[in-house]
Amino acid sequence: MAVIGVDLGGTKVSAALFSDKGKLIRKEYRLLEGASGSAVGVIVAEMVASLRAQRSDLPVEAVGICVPGIVYSKRETVWAPNIPGWDNYPLKNDLKAVLGDRSIRIHIASDRTCYILGEVWKGAAQGCADAIYLAVGTGIGAGILLDGRIIHGANDIVGATGWMALEPPYKEEYIPMGCFEYYASGNGIGLQAKKLYGDESKTSYDVFANYGQDPIATQILDKAIQFWGMGAANLVSLFNPQKVIFGGGVFGPAVRFIDRIYAEARKWGQPISMRDVKFCPSALEGDAALLGAAYLCLWEMNK
Repeated sequence: MAVIGVDLGGTKVSAALFSDKGKLIRKEYRLLEGASGSAVGVIVAEMVASLRAQRSDLPVEAVGICVPGIVYSKRETVWAPNIPGWDNYPLKNDLKAVLGDRSIRIHIASDRTCYILGEVWKGAAQGCADAIYLAVGTGIGAGILLDGRIIHGANDIVGATGWMALEPPYKEEYIPMGCFEYYASGNGIGLQAKKLYGDESKTSYDVFANYGQDPIATQILDKAIQFWGMGAANLVSLFNPQKVIFGGGVFGPAVRFIDRIYAEARKWGQPISMRDVKFCPSALEGDAALLGAAYLCLWEMNK
């Protein structure tokens, strides 16, 4: 038996065929090249069909798809702000129609859910029943495994941690992204750089490159470290996880700060939970979503 995992981004899509034991059999990659709406669904279907054709001796039981947005499970549609025309897109129905094979099960989940599932299957959360993946990239989100279950919430928006309220007073700048993201996401760090340097060309890359040498860069990242610690402390106090796993593009360069983030979190978090939790980086780097999408199939089968 085999499954296919699909990691869909705003500009590209990767897909891979896996055995049910997690062995990678084949991987493919395509740029979206400005495709929108149902055309993106067709690209995904073509990649799935291509992977199925590689091994006719290995039947594909299911396809798992990671979407960079919200998956509305009750109405089986998705919202992905970086893909034009995906405000309420019926991805599952379109894939079934294009593939023409109703026997293949299709499971779709948010990137946050897939991140934590990838770590459960092959990464830092193996053996955990309670773990949180804090994804810090363009924005900030959390995939939450609690008592052996992925939690989703009433409208499948659990984990929108970028909107954590961490510093009063409220500012109008928080409207598009939330307080936490404004100071500690990749985009937020870039915004702080532009504002404090007075230079629109500055980016988060400049901030990381100059940390410890330039006082403004150091100020921006020290603030982000404080916010990562406070945000993680809130998650630990609420959910009492065994691990908090830091991933996404920012962790990357910010992985060197994890010990400092833990020290900051200990000031704010429930002391027994903070003593017992482990903060660690993702063990999967850029493959957490792809592996998580594949494991989503097995996870659903075993419910």
